[in-house]
Amino acid sequence: MKIILHKYMVVLLIMLLLPQLLPAQDSLSLTSAIQIALEKNYDIRLVKGDQQIAALRNRWGTAGRYPTVSLSANSINKKDNNEQDDYTQNMLSGGVSLNWVLFNGFTVNISKARLGDLEQLSAGNTAVVVEGTIQSVILGYYRVLLARNQLNVLKSVMQLSEDRYTYEKTKQEIGSSVTFDVLQAQNAYLVDKANYMSQEVAYRSALRDLNYLMGLEAQKSWELTDEFEPATKAYKLGDLEEKMVSDNSTLKNQFLNQRLLEHEVSFSKAGYFPKLSLNSGIEGTHNRMNYNTRGEVTSDSWNYYGNLTLSYNLYSGGVRHRALQIAKINQDLGQIDIESLKHTLENQLLNLYEYYNVRNELMIVANEALDAAKLNMQIAGEKFRNGAINSFNYRDVQLIYANAALRQLQAIYNLIESNVSLMRITGGIISEYDESEGTQAN
Repeated sequence: MKIILHKYMVVLLIMLLLPQLLPAQDSLSLTSAIQIALEKNYDIRLVKGDQQIAALRNRWGTAGRYPTVSLSANSINKKDNNEQDDYTQNMLSGGVSLNWVLFNGFTVNISKARLGDLEQLSAGNTAVVVEGTIQSVILGYYRVLLARNQLNVLKSVMQLSEDRYTYEKTKQEIGSSVTFDVLQAQNAYLVDKANYMSQEVAYRSALRDLNYLMGLEAQKSWELTDEFEPATKAYKLGDLEEKMVSDNSTLKNQFLNQRLLEHEVSFSKAGYFPKLSLNSGIEGTHNRMNYNTRGEVTSDSWNYYGNLTLSYNLYSGGVRHRALQIAKINQDLGQIDIESLKHTLENQLLNLYEYYNVRNELMIVANEALDAAKLNMQIAGEKFRNGAINSFNYRDVQLIYANAALRQLQAIYNLIESNVSLMRITGGIISEYDESEGTQAN
């Protein structure tokens, strides 16, 4: 008796301590997931590195405003044997030279303006990557919630099938059910169990995908705290179009690309101007000659110079003219790219707007269908236990409920996806979800 009581106390103690020994899941809100991704996402870290490089290049020195100063030194040591007098020579020379392009067709100012636009374009590329990452994290977060809710639905369906299977086996034991009904219930239970197990894999896969977007280890487990519900809004197409034209990051970057093409035209025109350069410096030499008969002789010399060079390309086989023509053609093509992108974005916006409105209605339909399926499931359960319907009818009702529940969850996710896509294309996703919007501009 004492041994049994001791074992009982040990088991009870283990049950009390087990929840404390198991690792607790950390809570994760959507806002926290986005902030983690902004700090650790691989693509964001890479594109921010490119942005830093572009900022370092945006200097007047890179554009060619300042001169280059060079220091040189040379040492010559030799021994000469000849018929008149052998000698040893030691010569040390050095100098400082300055080379400065004073004028080259305003290319310095053009280069600096181009470097500034390249830095802005790099910041714009960062904004595009940040927007894409935020969109991916939002959808990834809700995919985990979708998979978890789908798992709960399949679990409830599996439990109903298990209860029905147990019920049929009990009836068989008392002789009121045949083997066929038991096997049919068993088959339904096994099918639902297989679906549940497959959904478990899908849930864990969705969680790993979210961890990758946040730059975290794949096995990290979370307890997601946000509700799985869409934030429905009454959008106006005209307002969306205005925001897209003014705030879409991809369109902004295309305008910057057009400015770079304008700089190429300016570079080509600069080839028609003369080039004026300055070359100046100082050179010094110390020479020591040690003769066998005459002894040592030393000398020092200093040279100063300053030269201006003016050059002009009179003829180059039409290279400058062709370069200017090509630059102007590329500029015109860039304008066509802008018009094409605007048209593409307008089509995408119209499609997203229509999808959003349709999916909003579909979610209402899915909610009504789920309510009807729940009620039908309750009624069918009572009728099945009372023998009013057979197992086939009950299974059909069960599948109708499962499909309605899964469609309702998918309808919620689809509406969330459309809403996020509308915010992305209109350039408002960063201000909506990122409290530190300045990260993409620094």
